[in-house]
Amino acid sequence: MPYINIQITKGASRQQKAELVKDVTESLQRVLGKKPEHTHVVIQEIEECDWGFAGMLTDDWKKSQPR
Repeated sequence: MPYINIQITKGASRQQKAELVKDVTESLQRVLGKKPEHTHVVIQEIEECDWGFAGMLTDDWKKSQPR
């Protein structure tokens, strides 16, 4: 029983999440022969201020990038 945990910063739409679940499930079936009905995918959305990147909190890092 595959269990996949996808962690992303907040902001994905329901449609985007559904596409992720579909694509990951199909990949596990194609590559590893796992049954879709046995595959569990959990998407965790994390606030940007709770995620670090490049030595900074993600919200601060994004603010520092040229637009």
